Amino acid sequence: MRASEGNPEVGVSIQTGAVLTNYHDMGSGDPVLLLHGSGPGVSAWANWRLTIQSLKTKFRVLAPDLAGFGYSICPSEMVYSRESWLEQIIRFMDALEIDRVHVVGNSFGGSMALALGIACPDRVSKLVLMGSVGVPFQLTEGLDAVWGYEPSVDNMRSIMRTFAYDQSLVGDDLAQLRYEASIRPGIHEAYSRMFPAPRQRWVDAMAHQESDVRALPHPTLLIHGRDDKVIPLKTSLTMMQWIDNSRLHVFGRCGHWTQIEHASAFSTLVTNFFSE
Repeated sequence: MRASEGNPEVGVSIQTGAVLTNYHDMGSGDPVLLLHGSGPGVSAWANWRLTIQSLKTKFRVLAPDLAGFGYSICPSEMVYSRESWLEQIIRFMDALEIDRVHVVGNSFGGSMALALGIACPDRVSKLVLMGSVGVPFQLTEGLDAVWGYEPSVDNMRSIMRTFAYDQSLVGDDLAQLRYEASIRPGIHEAYSRMFPAPRQRWVDAMAHQESDVRALPHPTLLIHGRDDKVIPLKTSLTMMQWIDNSRLHVFGRCGHWTQIEHASAFSTLVTNFFSE
């Protein structure tokens, strides 16, 4: 069903277990599942709006709001964990009767893409992991600030400046827009429950066993910004070592917003990879 009109972040909704999942479903062709990151006030549309417009010309693009983010509706007692998000993703695919997908995961969403590939290898065709969480690393100041966000326009502006290499992308209007998204009823309350301090434990909780990552059979494209201050480049270097059938593309002059700072090149890389 359609949840709202006039707001591009609101798509259609479908019941996925206990979560009423808001998602976008555009284009036709082989299905591609886009899994967003964990920034404050994020939604699938905010994260993937440029990518959706490019990929929908060749693929069926599915972009859900994971539980606690965007416009998905969760029970008040929802426990946010890798396991609960994975259950939502699997139920989402089941509800849409989709057996197998290409998956693109951004940051936190990269860990969830890996989780799906590990738990249900036959339901994943190819993986794209962009600035991805999912292997052990030392918590960065940038990620600590993102997960520790307290609502204010200034704090939102600071976080977005941490995301972007190109500071011209971070204007007052965008900071205000994302701040307002972060204070919608229930959103910050959920966000503050996901990654409370000390936050290294959540980096560790989102990491997968090396043996599980090494066992992944899927062709995998790793994409990372050289200048990423949130998730260090070495995470993708580790994944390239662990995932046998993998390749890595590093963008210079790029922070944690590869899909925005290098939108056209990013979409071309992904399209070509899925079309091989």
